Amino acid sequence: MSLQQAHSLLTQPGSPFEIEDVQIDGRTVKWWKNAPSTLRQTFQVAASHGDKTFLVYEQDRVSFDAFKRAALALAAELQAQGVQPGDRVAVIMRNLPEWPVAFFAGALIGAIVAPLNAWWSSAELLHGLNDSGATTAIVDPERLAAILPLLDQTPALKRVYACRTDALPEDARVTALEAVIGAPVQWPALPEGLMPDVELTPETPATLFYTSGTSGRAKGALGTHRNAGCGLMAIQFSIVRTMLRRGETPKPPAPDAPQGAGLASIPFFHTTGCNAVLLVAMAIGQKLVCQRRFDAGEALALIERERITSAGGVPAVAIALMTHPDRDRYDLSSLELMSYGGAAAPTELVRRIDGDTPHAAPGSGWGMTETSAAHTHHAGQDYSRRPASCGPALPVGEVKVVDEEGRTLPVGEQGELLVYGPNIVTGYWNRPEDTAETFVDGWVRTGDIARIDEEGFVFIVDRKKDIIIRGGENIYCQEVEDAIYSHPAVAEAALVARPHPVLGEEAVAFVTLIPGETASADTLKAFVAERLAAFKVPADIRIQTAMLPRNAAGKIIKTELKAALVGECAA
Repeated sequence: MSLQQAHSLLTQPGSPFEIEDVQIDGRTVKWWKNAPSTLRQTFQVAASHGDKTFLVYEQDRVSFDAFKRAALALAAELQAQGVQPGDRVAVIMRNLPEWPVAFFAGALIGAIVAPLNAWWSSAELLHGLNDSGATTAIVDPERLAAILPLLDQTPALKRVYACRTDALPEDARVTALEAVIGAPVQWPALPEGLMPDVELTPETPATLFYTSGTSGRAKGALGTHRNAGCGLMAIQFSIVRTMLRRGETPKPPAPDAPQGAGLASIPFFHTTGCNAVLLVAMAIGQKLVCQRRFDAGEALALIERERITSAGGVPAVAIALMTHPDRDRYDLSSLELMSYGGAAAPTELVRRIDGDTPHAAPGSGWGMTETSAAHTHHAGQDYSRRPASCGPALPVGEVKVVDEEGRTLPVGEQGELLVYGPNIVTGYWNRPEDTAETFVDGWVRTGDIARIDEEGFVFIVDRKKDIIIRGGENIYCQEVEDAIYSHPAVAEAALVARPHPVLGEEAVAFVTLIPGETASADTLKAFVAERLAAFKVPADIRIQTAMLPRNAAGKIIKTELKAALVGECAA
């Protein structure tokens, strides 16, 4: 069955995946008729799962009902402290049970939730807090320690709620989160709670996930309630479509079917971790098993113990699971799906999943912060047949490739990928020029170079933007180069990507020194580590004696540097 036939059958009236036309900003956009159009609706669906287990973290086991009670209690506290619709509430923590509680406490009262990257340095967190203008922050112990010395530099920030802290600082702005909602084991005893009486519409601003462009500091992508709910259908649709295309009749799960379980290895503070993992679990009643930090050996044990049915996140997670030396010691027969995105995946990974875990279908997709997670996706045989593709656009979205003049290119030709749909954020927070450059008539200029085949499958060829994606984390070359350049011994620096078998890519810096000055690679790494997050520190720094290659305009020719690295990898 062709892709178009499958889409037509699955989206017809009366189908769970029925599509309708809606108006967003005066433009007609397709929308999943049965998807939650606000985060309140997603929350209400999650609450209906009652005593089913929702979140597992170490010794904590939290039901959907306990989560609901904690989120409503914290929402009431935020309102009592004066948080108004449109105010920004920053959530800065690892994948703890408190993360979704904090996220929904803010969203349900109409605040704009700003999930900041827990891996950021103190300076980066300071930028995120001040750029968002967050009035409230909800943090874990490590992030409390990071921002505590900076509170005098965050004039908008009035209150910080810290969870799992042994001792609070003597600062009236800092409150123990447990003083409001207790520890997770106490959440079932909280009052039933009342839904906040706040008007929420599909187009109400809801989230501020941070990304970065080709230069400069991170910028917030302002998402709506509709944006957040769009991805709920993506993977479910992709799996059903694959079944239909191979000749099977999709059937709804039996009422007594075992509860599905997901390994929450990708951080919730990424749009994929939130929209494509957390919100999906809430919608379908899936158990989420969280790790403080991803460890493949521990993850394998959790898959066996918790009977996890879906795992993945970024390709590095899938690769680490599939190549771990102890993999055969564990029972992985519960796995049904190994899906990933966010970075380049080696085609060999698909074959390994198919061969070593035949009961688990491989899945892959493409998206970005500006698309609120997945915009393309495919799984099973569709992915196995096209392992170099990130899948076709979901039927509510559109894709095209254009040339330098913006003209749409025919099938098979390479150009910049542009995407359109109900998942596209409204723009960048307080950055009208960046917004105008990236968002054009509802389409997003992705900066990715792609081609689209005759059936609509998208193949990412290269990136127009100067970005390195290391295990799903964006490394923005100019930011790292600026940090290296600030060392007094450095004359010039250029950061390029080197292929990595697990992370997809890693950063390598080429540096020349000022004549007469000295600095070792380790010295420069330590220098960068003092200024930027650990994942941004180059894996390798090559100190050159000759000046870096430049073109006639004086710009460093990075393609020559990349070619040398690719040649080394090939050798």
